[in-house]
Amino acid sequence: MATYTHGHHESVLRSHRWRTAENSAAYLLPHLSSGISLLDVGCGPGTITAELAELVAPGRVTALEQTGEALDLARAEIARRGPANVGFAVGDVHALDFPDDSFDVVHAHQVLQHVADPVQALREMRRVTRPGGVVAARDSDYAAFTWFPLVPELDEWLDLYQRVARGNGGEPDAGRRLLSWARAAGFTDVTATASVWCFADDEDRRWWGGMWEERVLRSEMAATALRIGAATEAGLERISAGWRRWAGDPDGWLIIPHGEIICRA
Repeated sequence: MATYTHGHHESVLRSHRWRTAENSAAYLLPHLSSGISLLDVGCGPGTITAELAELVAPGRVTALEQTGEALDLARAEIARRGPANVGFAVGDVHALDFPDDSFDVVHAHQVLQHVADPVQALREMRRVTRPGGVVAARDSDYAAFTWFPLVPELDEWLDLYQRVARGNGGEPDAGRRLLSWARAAGFTDVTATASVWCFADDEDRRWWGGMWEERVLRSEMAATALRIGAATEAGLERISAGWRRWAGDPDGWLIIPHGEIICRA
């Protein structure tokens, strides 16, 4: 596995816990039905997992993370919400510890951009999917992020994030590569789509910009940038202030595009 660039600081979890099946997996929902089995790879804090579990109940959902510490975040969310059809596993998507043909659906949200070998990850996801089942992945594409006004510090942020993510072994512009990775993994029946998150009203700007205002100072990305000499504390403070300025601009607008794939096993 590559190093997870974001880490699990509360400023990161704040954005991850905002994710729902509707705003982050809408492309997958038409392929779900009651009673199927689903593997949620890189489940994070479990908000999407919990909603997928409700949609496939009484079918089983398995939440997978690469460390027990990360998986505990999902355990806590599932315990809070109460679905009884979720199990948990620690594992590496490059070498899944499940037999062939174990699941009807294997899903990964914002995972392939962080792994060392996304093609091998997709091969493994395919291996554990039953014939005729679905492998689904959605990843953002950082180079295609677009915002207004043109705040120079946000350009600095994007360049810094891409350097840190690639230094960690990931590919931050994963969204545009999903189709090619799926084909390289051996899939021949692939539907590729795209969708966006848009942050434009006052509340959304305050939330998203405020989250990144803190995240560029406190998250694992910030610590890594300082450790490898990619940024200084003064530089991170400048970027943080840029996010604050963007968030406070009534004309502020930002979109985050995502690539999506539905692959038939």
